[in-house]
Amino acid sequence: MAAEKTLNDLFLDTLKDIFYAEKQILKALPKMARGADSPELAAAFKKHRDETEVHVERLQQIFEILDKPARGKTCDAILGIIEEGKEILEEYDGTVALDAGLTAAAQAVEHYEIARYGTLKSWATTLGMTDVAELLDQTLQEEINTDKALTELGEGRVNTQAA
Repeated sequence: MAAEKTLNDLFLDTLKDIFYAEKQILKALPKMARGADSPELAAAFKKHRDETEVHVERLQQIFEILDKPARGKTCDAILGIIEEGKEILEEYDGTVALDAGLTAAAQAVEHYEIARYGTLKSWATTLGMTDVAELLDQTLQEEINTDKALTELGEGRVNTQAA
C-alpha cells in the first residue's frame, strides 16, 4: 500500500519541477536571443536569462532552508513549451512573423512560471513557511513583470511588424 502523500510532499515535488524548468529555460534563452530579429526582443531575452540565474539561486536557497538537496525533477510541460519555441525558430526563421512567434513562446514560458510560483507561494504560506513564501513571491513578481514587458514589446512593435 502506498504511503499517504501530503501537501508538503506535493510542495517539494513541484519545487523540483520548477527547479528543473528554470535550468532548461537558462539553456533556451540564449538561443532565443540569437534568433530574435528585434534588438529589443533579444535584449529582453538576455535580461530574462540574467533574472533566471537569480531564480535558480533562490530555489537553491529554498532547498537549503528545507534541508533538501537541490535536485530537479523532469518537467514535461516546460520541455514541450521549449520545443514549441524551437519549432518557431526553425519554421519562421527569416520571416516577419519570427519575433511575434518568439514573443508568444516566451510568454508561454512566463505563464507556466507564474502558475508554478503562485501555487508554490500559496502552499508555502499554508505550510507556515513564511521565509520560503517571501522568496517565492520575489520570483513571482519578477515573472509577472517580465510577462508585462513582453506584452508591451509585442503590442508596441513586434506584432505590428509581423502584420
